[in-house]
Order: sequence, then structure tokens, then C-alpha cells
Amino acid sequence: MTESLTINPATTALVLIEFQNEFTSPGGVLHDAVAEVMDSTGMLGNTTALVDKARKAGVTIMHAPITFAPGYGELTRHPYGILKGVVDGNAFVKGTWGAAIVDDLTPAAGDILIEGKRGLDTFASTNLDFILRSKGIDTIILAGFLTNCCVESTMRSGYENGYRVITLTDCTAATSTAEHENAIAFDYPMFSEPVASAEVAAAL
Repeated sequence: MTESLTINPATTALVLIEFQNEFTSPGGVLHDAVAEVMDSTGMLGNTTALVDKARKAGVTIMHAPITFAPGYGELTRHPYGILKGVVDGNAFVKGTWGAAIVDDLTPAAGDILIEGKRGLDTFASTNLDFILRSKGIDTIILAGFLTNCCVESTMRSGYENGYRVITLTDCTAATSTAEHENAIAFDYPMFSEPVASAEVAAAL
């Protein structure tokens, strides 16, 4: 994959999905659930290094946090599955420390903040597709949480919407190593080009 990977920074966006304190930082509601995989992949350090290089190369950096108003009025009154866990943990409430983007990846001048994410697929409740097309971007590189949830959902939609999708295998994390590795081994190759961050950095 390394030899064939080519990237045009002018038509590429690096989309950072939910790099928020609830996941990334000790004390976050969901941090303990993902800490093992984060540590095993070195995802935060890998992502920070790639963002710095990509930004300097001219890649568009996009931040896609998920936030909810207090009380979670945007969701059904009877959430289930992963969103029930968010509500039960009182996670990602707008204006709180937990919902803030981790300091290491604070948006810089020129970065784009994708607002309105309320579910799993970053395309579904935001203007991500509009922004990408307006900027002439045809390639999206995905990193973030969770490997088999929001990153995978966004990957699938990106693929179906006609984008070239690159997924970063060492810049994602799930709630278990088994889930993380299963998604990368079986799902990612169907809808993206799964690569390590060093391969993308080398192509910039």
C-alpha cells in the first residue's frame, strides 16, 4: 500500500471524529472504556503528529465533535444502544469539559469545525458533505472514536457518497481490542483504504 498511496493535499480533508475529553482524557466518562486500545495504538500521539504534518502540507483539517443540549432533547426519550450509554453517563453535554476537544488537537486557524453531529454518521446531521463539495475535496482521511461505530459509519457514507476514503488504523480506538481489530480487518477494506498514519504522512 505504501508505494501506491498518493494524496493531493489540495483535494483532501483529514476528518477528526470526536477527539473530545470524554474519550481522550482521564476523567472523561468514556475514557476508561477506550484507554486500552488508545494506549496500544498510540492514537493520540499519532493523530497529533499527522495533523501537524497534514496542516503544513495544505490538507484541510476538520473537527467533528458530538454534542448535546442538557437533557438530550435532540434524542428519542427512550434511547437504546450506544446513545443510551451516552445519556446514562451524561456525556458530551455542550459547554462542559467532557464535550471539549482535547487540548492536543485544539482547532487552529484555518481548521473547520463541523457542527451539529448528534449521531453516529458524521454526514447524517451535519453540513459535512456540503463543505467538502464546496471546497472541491474528493478524498477524506478518517480518524477518531469509535473504530467500529462513528468512524465506521462515516466511512460507509463517505464511500457511498463517492469520496475516496482513507481510514487510519492507528488513529482510531474502540471499547475493546477485539472490536477494533475486527473492524479494521473485515469492514474497513470493504469501504476504504485502511493504512497507518505513517503511510499517509509519507505521501504528503
